[in-house]
Amino acid sequence: MGCRGAIIPQKVTIRHNARMTGTNSSSLPIGIFDSGVGGLTVLKAIRETLPHENLVYLGDTARLPYGTKSPESIARYATQATAKLLLHDIKMLVIACNTASAVALEVLQRQMAPLPVLGVVVPGATAAVAARPGGSHLVLATEATVRLGAYRRAIAALDPGARIKEKSCEMLVSLAEEGWTAGHIAESIVQRYLDEAQADGFKADSIILGCTHFPLLRDTISAAAGPSVAVVDSANTTAAVVQQTLRSAGSLSAVKHAGDLTLLATDGISRFARVGGQFLGRALSAEDVHLVDL
Repeated sequence: MGCRGAIIPQKVTIRHNARMTGTNSSSLPIGIFDSGVGGLTVLKAIRETLPHENLVYLGDTARLPYGTKSPESIARYATQATAKLLLHDIKMLVIACNTASAVALEVLQRQMAPLPVLGVVVPGATAAVAARPGGSHLVLATEATVRLGAYRRAIAALDPGARIKEKSCEMLVSLAEEGWTAGHIAESIVQRYLDEAQADGFKADSIILGCTHFPLLRDTISAAAGPSVAVVDSANTTAAVVQQTLRSAGSLSAVKHAGDLTLLATDGISRFARVGGQFLGRALSAEDVHLVDL
């Protein structure tokens, strides 16, 4: 879902590679970008769903967080990240950032056609509506994502009868990055956010994890919400859409071995490796991350 007024600056040029839609496209990598390490939860889900695919991930750590920037700046950053990923001859682009998905998805889809471009908002909204049609949906997200209202618009478009509440949960980002995803501190903070979101009598039928950091806290959030509430992870739902899109295009990798993984960051590769390892589910070193400039 786009943000009105968000435009791709004309000084940034995106050039397509002729092989993107050619007969050999199945061997090309999937490009994924985020403002930092959070999108690695999306990469992890894609890798688990499609282990034979080559993946290239770009974390724009020099300019995070995107949420404090203007829509015009976010659109420009998204375009520059896309241009860098195109140098790797990608066959699909995944915007693994809720804020960038809200601002730049529609513009990049127009710019990049026929290359498939996916965001994380619509898959998450679609899964929530499918799980609880006509229900009440609580979106846990960052302040910027809440302000942009992308999930609200996406859910309303799919299910006009749905009730929607969006809750900014900035402290959950810090918990995820510190690795404090379980235990008393995490449980207390999650419960506080859920209590505040439902203080006016709103009762959630589903909770959408509207930030790529939040899947690390899924178990804690599920326990606090209770068994009757569906917890929707946009990382897993996005991975399923990636698989479906590539299958429909006949572009799934045909190899039998594990795909290659390339990690790029625009700053702080040591921290990227330290924190990113928690999101990816395995240890990383600075040597695993390539420093790039946009």
